[in-house]
Amino acid sequence: MPEIARFYGIVIKLFFGDHPPPHFHAVYGEYLGLFNMETLEMIEGDLPSRAEKLVVEWANLHQKELMNMWNEQQFLKLPPLA
Repeated sequence: MPEIARFYGIVIKLFFGDHPPPHFHAVYGEYLGLFNMETLEMIEGDLPSRAEKLVVEWANLHQKELMNMWNEQQFLKLPPLA
């Protein structure tokens, strides 16, 4: 699963052959989270609350690019959360 961003120890990954709804994966150490790209809610996983908030903050900044990647099936590296 290709990495599209990394910040504060959180790795964001995307896989096109995955199931709907459009989503991305966030990995933080041993914790995982799946985030719906349309609603930005964590739909599955066990990320700590602080990491979840950082992922949502980052995704708010890049939601359009994430949806474009999913729809066009073209990977891009996105900037980290600053």
